[in-house]
Parts: sequence; structure tokens; C-alpha cells
Amino acid sequence: MTESTAASLLVVSAHAGDFVWRAGGAIAAAVLRGERATVVCLSYGERGESASQWLAGKDLDEIKQIRRGEAEAAAAALGADIEFLDLGDYPLVESPEAVAKLVDVFRRVQPTVVLTHPLADPYNGDHPAAARMALQARVLAQAIGVANSDGSFPSKEEIIGAPPVFFFEPHQPEQSDFKPNVLLDITEAFPKKRAAMECLPAQKHMWTYYTDLAIRRGVQVKRNAGPNLGLPHETMGEAYVRYYPQVTGELA
Repeated sequence: MTESTAASLLVVSAHAGDFVWRAGGAIAAAVLRGERATVVCLSYGERGESASQWLAGKDLDEIKQIRRGEAEAAAAALGADIEFLDLGDYPLVESPEAVAKLVDVFRRVQPTVVLTHPLADPYNGDHPAAARMALQARVLAQAIGVANSDGSFPSKEEIIGAPPVFFFEPHQPEQSDFKPNVLLDITEAFPKKRAAMECLPAQKHMWTYYTDLAIRRGVQVKRNAGPNLGLPHETMGEAYVRYYPQVTGELA
């Protein structure tokens, strides 16, 4: 089941577009460094985030295919692999079966870093549901006594270590009590993020919002960049919250 022990980024996204807006820069930056990036979309966002398609008279299956195509194009623009669990949205229902599917993904991808939604979002319960399932799957995927979804037990090579988990920024951070403690410089990666955003025409109103947000977070990146408090270039940024403690032998 295990594919690689090299640097591997796993992004758990509630809906087909979330990974683009919130973590597109991190994904593209990882790929530019030569790392593997994998996105798993728990749903297509077919019910709650596809209003324009419903208004156009599309049916559910058509909308799923449209959203899948957009997400696949966006992932390609970022250089990431993508897969879909098709668990449904509004609501995204947590279940042992869904977590088991995620355990399989964790063991196959062997992530060295995990990105997902924060645990609070009063505007969209699908997002914290995705986060809870991702966190549970991360823990279960470490246990050799927890079976894979097909009933087989993992080998010692299939169980995962303890990858750090970072929560990406929700759409309304203040209402979600989102207080970032990690600022990521995505300057070099931003053109790929912008190209991925433009693969999502149904949410065109988000293109400017997330470009402006990257500029604002970039200002914070520059202001907090080490002892000299500055970078020699204009920066674009993304904000994250690290969930588990950082383990280090040196404070820097």
C-alpha cells in the first residue's frame, strides 16, 4: 500500500475548491521543491457550493462531474495528485467508513506534512467535520492493530509516523477564531495558485478575494521574516495554525 517515504504533502479538503483557495500556495511551493503533493476531496461541494450550476438547471450528477473536472484542472495547475471520496456535502457526515477510507489514504501517501481545515467554522459545518476526520485518521493510521478498509492489517512499512498538521485559513477567519502562528512565503508559487483559482469559474468572485488575502498575508510574512524584520522582495503569503507541538533541537 505504501507509495513513498520521501517528502509528501497531504491536503484533506472538505469540498472540491477548498484546497485551491486556502492551500494552493503551499501545494505549489511543495511541488516546486520537488516534493509530492496529494489532495483528497471528501466531497465535490455539489450541494452547497455550486449554486450557479443549480440555477443553470444542471442535475446532481452533472454538477458532480463539473466540479470534479474543475478540481482536477486546478490540481494539475498546482502539480498535485488528486482523488475524490464522494462522501456528499451539506452536510458532510462523519462516519467510521469515511475515516477508514482516509486511513487508507494516509497509509498509502505516507505524508510528512498534513494540511486541513481548522476545527471551528460557524458558517460551514463541513469544514470542521473534515478536520475531525482527518485528525482521527492520522492517529488510527499510526496503529498497526487498526485494519485497512479491506480488513487486512498493515505491515510496519504501511503505518505512518507523526506528520505535523497545519490548519489553513478559513474564509472568515475572525468569526472562526483563527489566529495564525505560521506564515508561509508563497511568492514564487503564487502564479500557480492564481492559475488554479482560474480553473474554478463558478466561484470567480473568490479570485480577487484570495489574491488580496495573499497580498495582506505577504505583508505579514515580510514584517515577521527573521531578525532583520524584512525581506528584499515583495511577498505573497498564506497563514496557518500548527496543531501539534513542533519538535526541535534548536530554537530559531
